[in-house]
Amino acid sequence: MTPQSPAIDMAQALARGLAAHLRRWAAERGATVEASEAAAAAGRALSLAMGDGHVCVWLADLPALTADAAAVEAAATLPATADAWRTALHASRLVGSAAAPDNQPLVLDDDGRLYLHRSFDLEQRLAHRLLQAAAPLPADPAADALAAARLATLFQPPAGGDADWQMLAAALAMQRRLTVVSGGPGTGKTTTVVNLLACLLAAEPRTRVVLAAPTGKAAARLAEALRDRAAHLDPALRERLPTSATTVHRLLGVRPGHGGAAGAGEAAFRHDAANPLPLDLLVLDEASMLDLALATRLLEAVPPTARVVLLGDKDQLAAVEAGAVFAELSADPSLGTATIGRLAALCGLPADAIRPPAPTQPGALHDSVVWFQRNYRFARDSGIGRLAAETLGGDSAAVLATLRAPGSDELAWLADAGARPAAATLAAATDGYAAYVDACRALAAAAAPDAASMAALHAAFGRFRVLCALRGGPRGVEAVNEVLSRRLRAAMAGATPDTQGDRQPWFAGRPVMVLRNDPGLRLFNGDIGLAWPGADGALQVWFPGADGHWRAVPPARLPAHETTWAMTVHKSQGSEFDAVLLLLPAQHSRVLSRELLYTGITRARRRVLLAAGADVLAGAVRASSQRHAGLQARLRDIQQAGG
Repeated sequence: MTPQSPAIDMAQALARGLAAHLRRWAAERGATVEASEAAAAAGRALSLAMGDGHVCVWLADLPALTADAAAVEAAATLPATADAWRTALHASRLVGSAAAPDNQPLVLDDDGRLYLHRSFDLEQRLAHRLLQAAAPLPADPAADALAAARLATLFQPPAGGDADWQMLAAALAMQRRLTVVSGGPGTGKTTTVVNLLACLLAAEPRTRVVLAAPTGKAAARLAEALRDRAAHLDPALRERLPTSATTVHRLLGVRPGHGGAAGAGEAAFRHDAANPLPLDLLVLDEASMLDLALATRLLEAVPPTARVVLLGDKDQLAAVEAGAVFAELSADPSLGTATIGRLAALCGLPADAIRPPAPTQPGALHDSVVWFQRNYRFARDSGIGRLAAETLGGDSAAVLATLRAPGSDELAWLADAGARPAAATLAAATDGYAAYVDACRALAAAAAPDAASMAALHAAFGRFRVLCALRGGPRGVEAVNEVLSRRLRAAMAGATPDTQGDRQPWFAGRPVMVLRNDPGLRLFNGDIGLAWPGADGALQVWFPGADGHWRAVPPARLPAHETTWAMTVHKSQGSEFDAVLLLLPAQHSRVLSRELLYTGITRARRRVLLAAGADVLAGAVRASSQRHAGLQARLRDIQQAGG
């Protein structure tokens, strides 16, 4: 039998623990054995589902989810239908309703979603805050006239009166406090933000603008992209733009000793509704990486009078922790008649030219969402663009045909189905870092590093990455990092992996990723540093700072970290590389999905190498990682209650 990973063992232990608590609580409240066992089995299933990223489970799914949950009491029989589950759970005396969750450990809504109380509370709080933010600002004809003039100078409407959705998104953000913009890489989200900021800062020069992203890499890329796209602005206006971006954790202020691990669900923050953030506009990039807990805490910490612009890609992987907040918010880009009329006036368009796309599902948050569907980086008929679109469409035959087509410089398929990565796959991974190896060897022959040389070294490392679907196993992050460390360390030394004998983990050029927040060191989960000797010859790990300076941290002082020649697709969100090698496992895994493939593919600007067997690849394209949640239901409940 194949041993389970520590993460799976922990998830099973937590699920068993919750089940035991629920069984005991139900018995203490006088529930029957059958009702107590139903609550225990449902709690176990719910805990495991949350480990997979779901916020809730459906009653209709419980018969299948609890099929392997043997009752402790021989006389107990688990329900076989959704209606029977509803009756049994209410009989357990542990379940509250959406209208009256009370202090019950479980909450069951009218549609049949079962939650842990904490998850339901977070979802309901987030819904309240979103509806508060989504309320339109009062109409101001004079301000609208000035805004229309500024929009006209910053955007060039397409010929023929067609709608420019970048211009419309900026206009929408000027008349509302909440704007959600979904689009893939290269669809113009950052350009839109630059022009929006120009409009707002021209009208209100003292507007306090904060740029943020869930990871340090995404924050740095947002700030850099903003600077690059601001060249067309008047110099005086350009000077008002923010020059740096921060992570969500830094923004909220993780309290020392409460940094949490990879997820942020239990982190303690300085800023909340009682101590709001000092800002007038929050622009959050890569918002699809926000889990339910972090999204709730962030939005509650934003002052009610501030604007919020959420940027992301609804088709990307959802957060590592439970929830798919951005995908839920982005599902419906519908615009009402009044909103279309006002947008038409601001953008100088006929109202009938503004035709939002059909929603993926009806939502309760209208007049706040815009989809960007035109890609300026690569056309849909380019290799990467076509592969991404076919993957999202779930068309496995088309994906395989595109990868097999000869003559593409953008795509390469390594038909590698072995238990371990094939020699050709490892060679491609090693070759991908050739520019970084050359940069390390050149720097080793030069003087002590300075800011320019470290920036160049980080840039060389950032051109390529190996992306894995899994952490464990011979085709996962841990094993691939070990192999590549031997190969690339030897290459830097001019040796071979077999003759280069030093097995110490630290060496000049080793790239590491921080895995745990350390506010004292100003290091946060996802930050990437490069090991290199300082002026005194002692090895340091160099991290780019938000202020453009470089910080050197001794290896012994680093929080939890790992080598990062390879990283999971999840960890790669918010990053882009010139080229990626996407390595899938030898057998199908529940983590494989079209969303994972799409996310990995679209990390590349110029070239994608995909190492996988045909059957595993086709299965991943056909699978979808949709998560169970009820944020839209909570929004509708609050609207119907007049809240």
